[in-house]
Amino acid sequence: MRFIAGPRQSGKTTLAKMFLREVGDEAFYYNWDTHPVIEKFRENPAFLKEDLFTLPKDEKKKLKHWVCFDEIHKMPQWKNILKGQFDTLEDQIQFIITGSARLDMFRRSGDSLAGRYFMFRLLPFNLFELTRFSSDILSFLPDPVQFIESRVSSVRKKSKSVFKNLFDLNGFPEPFLNGEEKFITLWRRNYEDRLVRGDLRDLTRIEELENISRLIQLLPGRIASPLSVNSLAEDLSKSFDAVSNYLRALKLCFFLFEVPVYSKKISRSIKKEKKIYFYDWSLITDLGSRFENYIACELLSWLSFWHDSGLGDFELKYLRTRDGREIDFVLVKDAVPWLLIEAKMKTEPVGVHVFHYQKLLGDIPFIQLVCEENILKVCENKQFIISASRFLSA
Repeated sequence: MRFIAGPRQSGKTTLAKMFLREVGDEAFYYNWDTHPVIEKFRENPAFLKEDLFTLPKDEKKKLKHWVCFDEIHKMPQWKNILKGQFDTLEDQIQFIITGSARLDMFRRSGDSLAGRYFMFRLLPFNLFELTRFSSDILSFLPDPVQFIESRVSSVRKKSKSVFKNLFDLNGFPEPFLNGEEKFITLWRRNYEDRLVRGDLRDLTRIEELENISRLIQLLPGRIASPLSVNSLAEDLSKSFDAVSNYLRALKLCFFLFEVPVYSKKISRSIKKEKKIYFYDWSLITDLGSRFENYIACELLSWLSFWHDSGLGDFELKYLRTRDGREIDFVLVKDAVPWLLIEAKMKTEPVGVHVFHYQKLLGDIPFIQLVCEENILKVCENKQFIISASRFLSA
């Protein structure tokens, strides 16, 4: 089975329906968040097998049909349901399972699906997707310096305008393609309401959902800095554990993601405060913080693609010294630091601490990604200063 998880309204359902239509299996889309599908299952748990038998004779000649179960994780004992369908019809059906909340949230409930699926993530648009002709360039990973050189070897004509639109709006398909500020304001208001009143209500035991809404209003000012849960608990007049549960719920529903500190000692990494970022960077008014959040989303999208494609075990982390100096992002491949990246609105001199970290982590390269256009500087010691629109585009 192919599990496709990602933020609400990132295009999972649209993608699945388009694919089913292309292969001639559009009749086999089932939304488990609707009453007719739930009733169909309750009346006949083997409804899918019955639907296959009712196909016209020419349709039955297919070796395997594609079936999409959308939002099935909202059903009680959904893993048992899915396991039963898969084990019964594995020879006749290839499954696509989609959902806006994390599909692995119920690891402790029901039968295990281990060995029966691959997980893929569909995140909001990134610049590469919006300017690409093929995905081949991201399907292999040479030496990081060679990778950097391949990214900046040519100038993409449309990348600047697409980058500006993406940075000003966000990467969710509907607001990005619409492009109007009023529409985006209404879309964002509706998105948050459905997230809090829909996903969180259905998938968590949190009853005081108004506290989640208050927390969402406080978080934009905490982006791009180590997050203090204690500080948030004081502002909300709630316990540390309660606020931690709220944050876990927002992570579960793909409203935000965490970036932990990189440390060779795992125990030290766990104790350090994490940074958080929104999947919708347009929530942030401060341009510097918004740009860092945007770069975090771009990098997460790349690492997710590489990880889900089986090219390695990739993680996004950050570095922080005891005196408070930071490097915004560390791309980690198979538990080994691979590339250092900082996000800056304008070109700045590279700090001395950067060179120290490069040597300490195995002489890995460093990139300063800037919001400014027409910037490409190759410095000593494997250091680069590059316009984000150039480095991130196809």
